[in-house]
Parts: sequence; structure tokens; C-alpha cells
Amino acid sequence: MSTAEKSMAGLLRPYRWGFAAVVILQVIGAVAGLAPLLAVVELGRTLLSPGPIDHGHVWFVVIAGVVGLFVRLLFTAASSGVGHFLDTHVQLSFRRALAARLGRVPIGWFSRRRTGELAKVVGEDVSAVHPFIAHTPSELVSAFVVPLVSLIYLFTVDWRLTLITLIPVVLAMALVPLFTTPSVTREQHAFDEAMGRIADSAIEFVQGISVIKAFGGAERTHRTFRTAVDDFVRIFLRFVLRMSPIAAGMQLALSPPFVLLVVLIGGAALITSGAMAPADVVPFLLLGLGLTAPLAAIGHGFDDMQVARRAVGRIADVLEVAPLPEPAHPVAPQGHRVELRDVRFGYEADHEVLRGIDLILEPGTVTALVGPSGGGKSTLVQLLPRFFDPTHGSISLGGVDLREIGSDELYRQVSFVFQDVRLLRASVADNIALAVPNAEIDDVVHAATLANIHERILELPRGYDTVLGDDVKLSGGEAQRVAIARALLARTPVLVLDEATAFADPHTEHAVRRTMATVGGDRTILVIAHRMETIADADTVVVLENGAIVERGKPAELLTHDGRFAEFWRSHRSALVAEGKLS
Repeated sequence: MSTAEKSMAGLLRPYRWGFAAVVILQVIGAVAGLAPLLAVVELGRTLLSPGPIDHGHVWFVVIAGVVGLFVRLLFTAASSGVGHFLDTHVQLSFRRALAARLGRVPIGWFSRRRTGELAKVVGEDVSAVHPFIAHTPSELVSAFVVPLVSLIYLFTVDWRLTLITLIPVVLAMALVPLFTTPSVTREQHAFDEAMGRIADSAIEFVQGISVIKAFGGAERTHRTFRTAVDDFVRIFLRFVLRMSPIAAGMQLALSPPFVLLVVLIGGAALITSGAMAPADVVPFLLLGLGLTAPLAAIGHGFDDMQVARRAVGRIADVLEVAPLPEPAHPVAPQGHRVELRDVRFGYEADHEVLRGIDLILEPGTVTALVGPSGGGKSTLVQLLPRFFDPTHGSISLGGVDLREIGSDELYRQVSFVFQDVRLLRASVADNIALAVPNAEIDDVVHAATLANIHERILELPRGYDTVLGDDVKLSGGEAQRVAIARALLARTPVLVLDEATAFADPHTEHAVRRTMATVGGDRTILVIAHRMETIADADTVVVLENGAIVERGKPAELLTHDGRFAEFWRSHRSALVAEGKLS
């Protein structure tokens, strides 16, 4: 059994009794559905037979056919209802399981995944199980039960014509293995990947539309999307050209005209040879179609099964992501001194982003991380809230390794504001009180005032009740101030800022810096800094380059050393002078 099949069987195992109910109800309905056909066959043979007609037998056959039709409608409807009910529960459980797992995986895992891929798993892939659960079981049951019962009956009439009637079925079944060849499987995987690239490029375009238009990148982005579409069309056409002859051959073999032609030729040969009576051909003309029509559903059921198998495989891949390890016996930190000892980390095993970081962040101090892009600054600050665990070394808070602190306790100790602020589609008050859902409105207002966003909130249509994303859209600087207010309201002793004032105007930046200095107290603050004002306010500056600390110290002291920090300071000062922001 393949990994995907094992994943599918494992995820659907809790619902096996529901599937069993669907199958049993459908078996009864399918068998009962043959009663009208058998009634017509029996009527035909009775009426065509020589001698007087048994009217009592005729009425019995008619009543049996009507009852069979009623039973079929009742049980197939019940099977369909149970199947759709089961499908609703399966999809709900999948989405709950995905939400639960995504809520427990390391947050850094998301940064290594494309938005389109995850959206496809949670949305399209979960929905893809609907045909397999709600329709495929009943279709496949009918496809096997109806021909089996029909064959048993036809063999009792004439075994030779039965074998002749099976010729179209044998021809069609001979083509089925061609749908599972390795080359077809590769084409199906390529098809899924192409669909994922289209979804990803579309989402990225929509999310970045303002930046794309502002910097004239629309044509390039359109070209990326068109390339994804062109790749999909090319793969789709190749897949269709490969599968069309096979599908056409199956449709021809199972088509009613071809089946009738085979039955008539075989029946005529047996009748003219005196091997069977003309009336005995009637059941084959009716039930012969019953042998092939349900088998046509196998193709659709097989396709649904393949689509569901691949979808469930991708769902299982997400559900199998290792959650953030939780300590068996959590330890509470004593204080909020942060210490990094020989910390090493790499997203890939063969490439380290951080190399031997030793750093102490004392309570009541602001430590500014500076350095060139790609030096490892963002990676380092993401280790403090434990978005990732170091591959070597340790990070401790209050004398306790972060891996020994429960996640709930850790997030009561560490809050963070990143440059890429994500606000919920909820009220401003709810966004600020995200970490403290039961916060009083006075506390929310106080935090917003400290973050210099209170006055702007009052200008919104419904003040603190304004729903972000529906009633109004905040600017980048305003969104960051809401995020800072959220962090202030959380009152965590450790605060991590990844260039949180990057979009702020100078007046707002000054107010935010003044606010952070005022409420800092004994907080431990780590900030990625690019602005000179932020760096000047820091107690300690750490220069990170190529994943290693190359300088550290007070800003004024580092300037006298004329090293990397002094070079960084001069280059930023020159840039401000060139922009006219500094004389």
C-alpha cells in the first residue's frame, strides 16, 4: 500500500461504519433496482411463449417490479443521504484537524510555505473528498452488484450468449490499467502542481497589488501569472491527448449501440443454429445494457478516487508536520533575562544562517540588532518567541531553556511586533486586545494612547468598534501602531520588534520611541533597527553579519572604534543628507 493510500485509509478509518451503512443501503437498492428489468424480461418471455397466458403470474410479475422500484428509490435515497451526511462530518473533521495542527506547528514553518499551497490544502483538497465520500461508494457498489446479479440470472438462461455479452465489458476492463501507468501518474502530479502555481501566483498578485502598481511591476506579475497558466494549459493538453484515446475506447466498448450489436450478432448466430429460442434473447437485450451502464461509473469513480487520494495525501502531509514540542513538565521562568549560548540555526541542514551566537539581553535594556540584509537578524529575533528551535546551543529566559517553557507561558512572557503586520478582520478593540480578550476598554484605550494611535481610532467611522478590512483599511504606519498597542496591552516582560516603525512618519516614530522608553521599565527589548534614531536610543548595539556577531557595545563607544557599526552609521547618515532629511 502506498503512503498516500495509507494516509487515506488512516484518516477515513474512524468513519468506516458510516461507509459500511452507505454500502449496505446501496447494495439493497441496487439489487431491488433490477426487479423492474427482470419483470420486463419475464413478461416478455411469458407473452412470447406459446400456449395460454397465466394472468395471475403476469400480475405477480408486475407487482414485483413496482415493489422493487419503490424499494430501490427508498434505499438509494437513504444511501445518498447517509453519504452526504458522512461527507459533511469528514470535511468538518479534516478542517478542524488542519486548524488544530496549523495552530500547533512552529510559526516559522509558515514562512517556508507558499500561501497558495496551504490555501489549496485547506480549501480545494478538503472539498475534493466530497465526490469520493458522497457519490463514489454508491456508484462503485452499483457498478459491481448490478452486473454480478445480472450475470447470475443470464447464466441461468444461456451461458454461451452470456459470455458473448461480456465481450464489451472485457474490452473496457482491458483498458483500465492504462489509467494507472507511471507516466499517467506523473502527468497527474504535474497537473496538481501546475494548479498550485496558478493559485499561488494569483494570491501573491492580489496581496501585493498596491506595491506592484506603485513600482510598475504589473506587467512582470501578469507575465508570471500567464506563465503559470501557459504551463497549466500545456500540461493539461498533454494529459488530455494521452488519456483521450483510452477514454474514447472505453466509451465505445460500453456504449449501448455496441453492446446491442454484440448481443444481436451472438443471439442471431445461436438462434439460426437452433441452440436457443428467440424469446431467450430478450433478457440479454435488456440486462446486457445493465452489465455495461454501471461499469461506465467505474471510470468516474476511479477518477474521483484518484483525486481524493492525492488530496488526502496532501492533507496528511500537513497533519504529519511535527508540532512544536511541548515539555512534559513545564518550568516557569524566574525573571526575564534572556541568554543565547552558542546558538546555531539553519533552515537547511547544509547551510547555517546563525553561527555561534552568544548574547545576553538584560531586563530594562534595549538591544538593537543592525547589519546588512541576509545577515540573520530576522532569523535571530524569531528564535526568541520560539518560531524555530536552534539546531545547536540554547536560548534561556529567566534561567530556563525556552524548550522547557510551555507555549502558553512563553507567549505570556514574550510578545512581538513585526514589520509585516497582520490584523484580523475584527474591530479595532478586538485587534488590540488579541492577547487579553477580557481586557477592559479603558485598558485598550490606554494602550492605544501610549502607541499614539488613539486619536486616529477616534476618527474612524465607529471608533474602537470599527471593523478593520470592512469599514476601513489602515495605512502601514497605523497598522504597526495598532500592533504596538497590542503588544503594550499584553504587558509581557520581553518585547521583540522587527523594525516595527518602518512605515511610520517621523512624528509618529518619535512618539512611539518616546512611548517605548516610557513604558519600558524593566522590560527586555530586542529590536531590529535601521533608523539612526532607534539605534541611538538603544543601550546595546549588536552588529550581525553572515550569521555571526562582529561587534557589540554602546552606540557611542562603537562609533569611536571606527568599525562595522561606524561604517553603517556613516552610510545611513549620508543617505539622510542626500534625501534632505538631515543637514
